[in-house]
Amino acid sequence: MAEDLVLDTAIRDWVLIPLSVVMVLIGVLRYFVSKLMRSSQTPDVKIVKEGQMMLRARNLRAGANFIPAKAFRARKIYFCNEENGLLFVPKGQAQNPQAQMFSDPNMAMDMMKKNLSMIIPQTLTFAWVNFFFSGFVAAKIPFPLTQRFRSMLQNGIDLSTVDVSYVSSRSWYFLNLFGLRGLFSLILGEENAVDDTQRMMQMGGFGMDPSKGLSAEKDNLDITQHDWALPNFEQRAEAVLRKVIN
Repeated sequence: MAEDLVLDTAIRDWVLIPLSVVMVLIGVLRYFVSKLMRSSQTPDVKIVKEGQMMLRARNLRAGANFIPAKAFRARKIYFCNEENGLLFVPKGQAQNPQAQMFSDPNMAMDMMKKNLSMIIPQTLTFAWVNFFFSGFVAAKIPFPLTQRFRSMLQNGIDLSTVDVSYVSSRSWYFLNLFGLRGLFSLILGEENAVDDTQRMMQMGGFGMDPSKGLSAEKDNLDITQHDWALPNFEQRAEAVLRKVIN
């Protein structure tokens, strides 16, 4: 049976609160450092054009049922024509994103700066937490949890008799590392609040071939079926009004 622990207030004052404050300050400092290291580059006209084409194709798929069938087919041919469609990319024109990255030193430098601004603070902070705060039971979650959460919430504590709702200091570090986006959105603004999870996803998606995105959007538009919503609009509006009245 799991044992109930009485957490010392000194752990709250010298472990839980300092660790949370340091994680917030490091996140804010890392944002400003990465902003200073960011080089101002003129966006590539081709990349911007391809992004706008994909956005227009998505809007067409989303609003396909609100335009006549003839207009939808004309727009579909305009995007997906195998000869001169906007989303059609010939096989010989597909670019290798990795070769393009290494051919452009500014792109490789920006990638290295982003990696350093994320990896170095995480490594130093984890070493600091592991050295000073390892082995502490820092907090308790006010609701019961299953045993599946033990490895996530009690990292660094090898005691099976401790209830799962208790959180170790090392696990508290990881919870702060990946869960402070809401707080950063209040401090830095919604458009600047990028947490470490999104940074890792951006690193994993760096160097993706834009031609694959165009081909995927072309395939999605090809299989989109048109079902004009205007002829049945009165019946659907009547059904909605009946539900509201009743």
